[in-house]
Amino acid sequence: MIITRKALPRRAVLRGLGAALALPLLDAMTPALANNTPPSPKRLAVVYVPNGMRMDHWTPSTVGSGFDFPSILKPLEPMRDRVQVLSGLHGVDGEGPHARASTRFLTGVASTRDNGSNLRAGISMDQIAGRVLGRETQLASLELAIDGRDFAGSCDEGFSCAYTNTISWANETTPLPMENNPRVVFERLFGDSGSTDPQVRKTRLALDASLLDSVTERANEMSRRLGADDRSKLSQYLEAVRDVERRIQMAESQSDRDLPIVAQPAGIPNTFGEHARLMFDMIALAFETDMSRVCTFMMGREITGRTYAEIGVPDAHHPISHHQRDPVKLEKLLKINQYHLTFFADFLKRLDDTSDGDGSLLDNATLLYGAGMADSNSHWSRDLPLILAGDIRHGGYHLRVPEATPLTNLHLGLLDKLNVELEALGDSTGRLSV
Repeated sequence: MIITRKALPRRAVLRGLGAALALPLLDAMTPALANNTPPSPKRLAVVYVPNGMRMDHWTPSTVGSGFDFPSILKPLEPMRDRVQVLSGLHGVDGEGPHARASTRFLTGVASTRDNGSNLRAGISMDQIAGRVLGRETQLASLELAIDGRDFAGSCDEGFSCAYTNTISWANETTPLPMENNPRVVFERLFGDSGSTDPQVRKTRLALDASLLDSVTERANEMSRRLGADDRSKLSQYLEAVRDVERRIQMAESQSDRDLPIVAQPAGIPNTFGEHARLMFDMIALAFETDMSRVCTFMMGREITGRTYAEIGVPDAHHPISHHQRDPVKLEKLLKINQYHLTFFADFLKRLDDTSDGDGSLLDNATLLYGAGMADSNSHWSRDLPLILAGDIRHGGYHLRVPEATPLTNLHLGLLDKLNVELEALGDSTGRLSV
């Protein structure tokens, strides 16, 4: 590593055996720029939840500031000033209720009935942002998920499962795969042996039990040349990376056990909670190291049959969502909706606790959380459940937009905030300032 005028380059990297560990923004990266320090980069994260929402426990009873947080939103109340609830936005109509829910969420284009040979939608907002913001990063975007893609037959009749497996589209005919294996995501961010050969990767892991073991000497050398604040920041960052890697290794060791659950690929935790935390932590690390500024995360695919025994819901999510006003099913759906949001709230806290330039990662990121349908029992696509967080104009506010406002109007406003120019998207009719 070359250090010039006692300042580290912004793209400083610690290198080790088969690894390249990007560093977060340190104070030592700015002195050479004197008073011309560039602003922290803007980031975007989109978090998608499936199978609709208990809207009666989601929507605040009043608009404007000072609203009460309904039960699903309660985990966000400690960060009231950093979140905004949006009501009244709708998605484009079409056939295939679940296929269109996920497909239109970021494209504004409904899915088209087909058998997988003639996919058609539209480029998604995150990919438009990634083409611009990705010019400055190693990864233009990250597309993450909890569920895998092995759901043949569990899709809307007459529609390819590709529509429900992703929310990100590179163009009108190319859906992007969402990666659900934490090990794969970790190695995309921090490198491995440089080979996709499983045996080569296994050999590298045998030589290096930890990614950090391969860069420890260089990290210690760098730390001696940093100020106290930077040493503390570097130590916290390295510990966060080690914690993520340790949890992935634990998941890999557990996946070899004879457990009474559906088999999952190595590297995927056995519980939804640990899996979700890992993925959110890696989004935070991607932002902190500026490896990527655009991330999408599906906390579940549409029609997912995932169960949540850890919160007392051993039933499959999708059948529960078709509750037909059954009080027992409604209560279970409420638990799932609340459970999902707790991880998003923890993610916001993580970003807020991580320094970034003169503020925090949360100060320099805009986050969208929501579902592609409202009431799941009727597949209702109007008045979608949506939250904005982070770098937003009106924190602590419940905004109800005029009836029939397309969701894509919000997307254009988000792109404006990211300094990404776009005249129209999907079914947009204007732009919503955020």
